[in-house]
Amino acid sequence: MNIENTLNTAIKTLTQFNIPNANLDSEILLAKIIGKDRNYIILNPKENLDQKYFFKFSNLIERRKKGEPVAYLTKKKEFWKNDFYIDQNVLVPRPDTELIVEEVLKFSKKKFKLQILDIGTGSGCILLSLLKEIPSFYGTGIDISKKSINVSKYNAKMLNLTNRVKFYNSDVDKFKIGKYDIIVSNPPYIELLKLKYLDKDLCKFEPKIALNGGIDGFSVIEKVVHRTSFLIKKNGKFFLEIGYNQKNKVKEILTKKGFYINKVVKDYGNNYRCIISTKI
Repeated sequence: MNIENTLNTAIKTLTQFNIPNANLDSEILLAKIIGKDRNYIILNPKENLDQKYFFKFSNLIERRKKGEPVAYLTKKKEFWKNDFYIDQNVLVPRPDTELIVEEVLKFSKKKFKLQILDIGTGSGCILLSLLKEIPSFYGTGIDISKKSINVSKYNAKMLNLTNRVKFYNSDVDKFKIGKYDIIVSNPPYIELLKLKYLDKDLCKFEPKIALNGGIDGFSVIEKVVHRTSFLIKKNGKFFLEIGYNQKNKVKEILTKKGFYINKVVKDYGNNYRCIISTKI
């Protein structure tokens, strides 16, 4: 079969299983299998595929139709300006989370040699994106998952940042190393009972520990804010990702722990997504 026919069959399969972006997903996965980019796929529709590629591609489509995220199938996801290695041990980075990077960069203009802590670093995408943008900054990332820390370290190596970043496998409650100018965090904030209603990409394949915010969705946020209040320097900035309906409660939690609320930023879907505060 040629590229065009192979793609059409895959798109039809994914569409039947209600997979959004069936065309895009099929192109990305086929490009991955044959070692080319998407442009090559689009520009060479009549090229015949080697049988070995066809079988590998069919296997990926079978996995994708069950909801497995494309990033896990390709082991890669673009975030901010770089490609990150991604596997089932970390959340797939979302475009909305780039808001944190954007806001930190706005704050950091003309600042040098600041220390950044990333609580719940996952793949390291937030912290490493910031270090790549600001060569004078140094970073520390912590995560309760040892496998997640291994992914972060691998991404740091791929981006040539190992000399400016340290990673620790630690629960936020037990982490006591250093004082930081900037702390960023994208903690689990989804209510326990709502986990099963998420898209199947999320609820079946992404790590629950990175999603589960406890009964009310605030359990981990409260822990993160509490520990941040000790780890952050006076006048330090705290950038925290939140759920769309959590703004008022989180502002209250922050205020009680001695933070001044600077602003709440909306995401691309016009939902409240990031609270920026200062330790006073």
